[in-house]
Amino acid sequence: MNGNGNFQNQRPNQFNGGGNGQKPKKGIGFYWIYIVLVAFFLSSLLFNGRPSAEEIVRSKMITLLRDKHVEKIELVNGEEAEIYLNEEGLKRYFPDSKDVTTRTVAYTYKPMSLDQFVEDIEKAQVDNPDAVDPKPVTRHNWGGEVLSWILPIVIIMAFWFVIMRLMGRGGMGGGQIFNIGKSKATLYDSANDKKTTFKDVAGLEEAKEEVMEIVDFLKNPTRYTKLGGKIPKGVLLVGPPGTGKTLLAKSVAGEAGVPFFSMSGSDFVEMFVGVGASRVRDLFAQAKEKSPCIVFIDEIDAIGRSRTKNSFSGGNDERESTLNQLLTEMDGFGTNSGVIVLAATNRADILDKALMRAGRFDRQIYVELPDLNGRREIFEVHMRPLKLGADVEVDFLAKQTPGFSGADIANVCNEAALIAARHNKEAISKQDFLDAIDRIIGGLEKKNSVITASEKKTIAFHEAGHATTSWMLEFAHPLVKVTIVPRGKALGAAWYLPEERQITTKEQMFHEMIATLGGRAAEQVVFGHISTGALNDLEKVSKQAYAMVSYYGLDEKIGNISFYDSTGQQEYSFGKPYSEKTAEIIDNQVSMLIEKAYSEAISILEKNKDGLTKLAEKLIDKEVIFSDDLEEIFGKRPWVTEERNFSRKKEDDVDEKSES
Repeated sequence: MNGNGNFQNQRPNQFNGGGNGQKPKKGIGFYWIYIVLVAFFLSSLLFNGRPSAEEIVRSKMITLLRDKHVEKIELVNGEEAEIYLNEEGLKRYFPDSKDVTTRTVAYTYKPMSLDQFVEDIEKAQVDNPDAVDPKPVTRHNWGGEVLSWILPIVIIMAFWFVIMRLMGRGGMGGGQIFNIGKSKATLYDSANDKKTTFKDVAGLEEAKEEVMEIVDFLKNPTRYTKLGGKIPKGVLLVGPPGTGKTLLAKSVAGEAGVPFFSMSGSDFVEMFVGVGASRVRDLFAQAKEKSPCIVFIDEIDAIGRSRTKNSFSGGNDERESTLNQLLTEMDGFGTNSGVIVLAATNRADILDKALMRAGRFDRQIYVELPDLNGRREIFEVHMRPLKLGADVEVDFLAKQTPGFSGADIANVCNEAALIAARHNKEAISKQDFLDAIDRIIGGLEKKNSVITASEKKTIAFHEAGHATTSWMLEFAHPLVKVTIVPRGKALGAAWYLPEERQITTKEQMFHEMIATLGGRAAEQVVFGHISTGALNDLEKVSKQAYAMVSYYGLDEKIGNISFYDSTGQQEYSFGKPYSEKTAEIIDNQVSMLIEKAYSEAISILEKNKDGLTKLAEKLIDKEVIFSDDLEEIFGKRPWVTEERNFSRKKEDDVDEKSES
């Protein structure tokens, strides 16, 4: 299932950003800091008040004194000597300059030592009756001095503002350290341009009806309240991954016409104690301000795990305190009128019972894998943007994909488009979709895999064994295609098209076990020895046999007893729910059941050894065979109706596979 309205294309407004689409006003920023710094530098120059003069060396200063060109000398702060020239000196050294006068500094000199400086002046003016003595002067550079202690403070403040701004934006690893207790939820409202609506959701008619009632209540509350009805406080979407729970919630955001807060369950959890509960409080506080509204929590099992299952993590666990706060907000002493909580999870069995009770999550909507009609609708949604060939049939593809979720079908359409583009096609053909289904189920085709002739023969007879046994059994799934081309981890595979049934009988499950063991049985019948190629088959058969004996009550010796726990409590228990004697009986019955199926498979293949050999030889030659090849060798299945008889021209794949 899918929707054309990509939720990422919507422009979410943060809580404090408003819902009117206006951009928040920008502050002054850091420009005022630059202005202050420039002002201080300018003031330092203004307070200095002295034009720059040429700095001279000791010998030139002595020459000026000997030639009697010096008017006066001022020793500033005991560090620098400022030399003023008289009229004769100005005529000699600055004849054309109007900037230098007897009242302006002509030269500067920085003495190494004050004693040496005084001694040099005295020696240079021994014969001069009008000797010039240096005059000590104290002068303050107020701009520089003020800047020297103001500038570090300004730099520290600027650095602090930068850090705070980065924290506010989350631009640092420890971002939002001062807003860590604030909710991270994103707000979607009617100002968004592109929306996901119920038209973009396919294959979930029952679930849409349940959710549409919530939307209708928000739009027309008086229709229900006049009869005394109350709006549900919470709706929990439950289902396998990829079935469209989050997409359904997105469509609610597009249809409701009320503020929609979206947040993941993991966003409540942080390394700091008490943060999760604080974020829950902040989320509901902001939701109350915008009520009526919807709060969507995706993957709620991150915080809603049952508290009885956290016995090893302590009673004051952070997740537990977050869950307690969520329970209080949903239906505690206070009221949250107009706030509907919509949540999604694929692990409803581990959620806390207090969270699941009426008054909190009043409704549980099961979003199951789509049926044939649902898959047809989902394909139609995902095919809208695709350029399809004339041979593409939606009904055919829907039949080829039993057990596929909406996400799987979306992947099929995308893979088909990529395959067609890889071959420079103008449109996507039917074969591209079939190749995409093979790619998703079996993995990438390994064309360069090195397989010896003996291995190829073994694989061919193994897969032919699966095909032969399934063809000869009444309740085995109809075979669609067999291949010995390596895909993924499998060296070969047989694809079937199972019936979409709600219940399965003991005979049907037993026939499926026989067909699954047909590969190993073929190796035993033809070669007299077996290989490790049946690992996937043995794993599947073992799980199915244990399920028949210990879960479904299909074993005569164990009786009508089921040790299955739908609540998931056994996962955290130290012991099994049965005794060691019963465990031994279960192991024996499972072993007997598997060996019986294996014997039946060998018996079938020995009776049809000639057909098995022909089928394997054809498989070695063509590498891929279809159901009409088996019909040519073994004839039609007598118990199969015309609708279930699939040929190479009409059908071409799916679902359960036996790997070698």
